[in-house]
Amino acid sequence: MRKKFFVLVALVQVVLVFGQEKFHVIHFKKNSDFKSFFRSKENFYPIVSAHRGGPTTHFPENCIATFANTIRYNPAIIETDIAMTKDSVLVMMHDNTLDRTTTGTGNINNYTFQELQQFTLKDNQANVTSYKIETLDAILQWGKGKVVYTLDVKRGVPFKLVVDAVRKNKAENYSIIITYNANQAAEVAHLAPDFLVSVSARGKEDVERLESMGVKAENMIAFVGTSFPKPETMEYMKSKGITCISGTMGNIDKSAVANGDKVYLDIVNSGVMIISSDRPVEVAQQMHLYIKKNKLRSSFIKKVRK
Repeated sequence: MRKKFFVLVALVQVVLVFGQEKFHVIHFKKNSDFKSFFRSKENFYPIVSAHRGGPTTHFPENCIATFANTIRYNPAIIETDIAMTKDSVLVMMHDNTLDRTTTGTGNINNYTFQELQQFTLKDNQANVTSYKIETLDAILQWGKGKVVYTLDVKRGVPFKLVVDAVRKNKAENYSIIITYNANQAAEVAHLAPDFLVSVSARGKEDVERLESMGVKAENMIAFVGTSFPKPETMEYMKSKGITCISGTMGNIDKSAVANGDKVYLDIVNSGVMIISSDRPVEVAQQMHLYIKKNKLRSSFIKKVRK
């Protein structure tokens, strides 16, 4: 009952803040549509992935209000981080400690979820906000019909608990589990053979190893690194029907600030469908140029009032 109360509070808070604004939403009624959308094809529809949800001034990392703010500007995949409290509640937090992103201090796993509610979140400029640490259940319930999540499972959090939460919240049609090595990918594939999995794969050798461990190519989304993708990598992934994510957090985002945002369009033109960035608005603007030039449309992406 307590967890449901906090879910309700989080949802009401976002409604009060955003009222009847327009949002760009992504919605899949069927799992087959979800999977088909993320299969590599010639006329793919590029989507930005907002790293840690797209934090900006007064909008902290890994927070529903921030997710809502992000989709005011463009449709988005929301990359978000899952930690675990002392009493095994799954919550949204990137760091092991509370110091950088909240008004609390110390390790997050030293606190129960109830104890964490005494703190509020800080934005990346250290401004204290009114937002609380939220549960995975809350964000999954909010995200239905609005966004796609890539769920980053932090060290020490069992994948099984995350898979169970996705199933409990009926979020299979908008959740992708992030893994960092073949063993993790194989574990998720065993726990949830129907889930899409983000895998670290730079080419044929990585993909074949994953397949040998039970990860189906049809369920892979390949993270191809944080540098400009290699043509041979993109050609191979295309031959396998595997959609690619390129991470621009760090050097590429910094380069874009200094030299212009066209690099994002260049990455999409190389065949990358998803760019994970700390600059989601700027990435989406370049993606729009690609979408407009190629006259792309998707029935799964709409602008609605919420």
